[in-house]
Amino acid sequence: MATDDADRFDVDRYDVVVVGGGPAGATAGVFAARYGLDTVVFDRGNSSLRRCAYLENYPGFPDGVDIARFYRLLHDQLGAAGADVVGDMVVSVTQKGERDGDGDGDGDGDGFRVETQDGRALSARRVVCATTYDGDYLRPLGDDAMFATREHHGETEEVVDWSYADADGRTPVSGLYFAGAMAGRGQQAVIAAGHGAEVARTLLADVREGNGYWEEAKSHYDWLRKREALDHAWDDEATWRERFDDHNRPAGADLDPERVERVRERELAGVKESHLTRAEAERRAEAGQRRLLQHLDTAVVLDELDDDLLREYLREREE
Repeated sequence: MATDDADRFDVDRYDVVVVGGGPAGATAGVFAARYGLDTVVFDRGNSSLRRCAYLENYPGFPDGVDIARFYRLLHDQLGAAGADVVGDMVVSVTQKGERDGDGDGDGDGDGFRVETQDGRALSARRVVCATTYDGDYLRPLGDDAMFATREHHGETEEVVDWSYADADGRTPVSGLYFAGAMAGRGQQAVIAAGHGAEVARTLLADVREGNGYWEEAKSHYDWLRKREALDHAWDDEATWRERFDDHNRPAGADLDPERVERVRERELAGVKESHLTRAEAERRAEAGQRRLLQHLDTAVVLDELDDDLLREYLREREE
């Protein structure tokens, strides 16, 4: 089930709305939230994964994982990344300015109005569609090219056309992205998750381009590095700046110096933060284990513990 953050749902504007909280949507939401974008994931409605009896081919679970626990893990990670997860179903997505009728709307390019089954209404700069079965919430956008007819069990039905989005998840509607099954990449849970990551990186590149990043600098890598592996001092600002220019500033490009400085400083701040000390990496490793334990049944954990070790641990706690 979705972790319903409705009680703290007090923000009516988000950078990113993700429709669907399965592997594709959850992954896209994690990437967006970790970048610092205000992100909400709506998860209610038909789910293909919830029809699965047991998930055995997703990396990281040697003997498989039950679907309910898998969803709880997905949504817990969203929360840890800073995203809201709301157990509500999106029923309408429209471009802002189209509903106003008086010409006073925000106009094209200023995002979307999103409405839900429970009566919520919010605006978002970007929307990631990661649902499997239902795309009717996109009909208010008014683009017939988004839908196609197909034969299914002898009946003709109209569905979202996978080819409406390109390989990176972008659609002809600026700020609208398709991920996972919505883009024809939902055949397996891990495929859907991988495509969710691809689409999120596409979205982040678009965000960065809008913030002044040029082509060679707009790709974002969410990767934590070992600080001790650096071949220069961590506080060596000159080397950091030189390496940024070597990797991200095209030779001979006529870029505004103030723009370059602004992007360089912003990017280097993030890169430096991504280099962890050994102590910090070890702290996170322990915290990660404790977080995982919260999702395991207590009886199973106790049954796996060695009785003698458990008795010794309890004696030490009492002393």
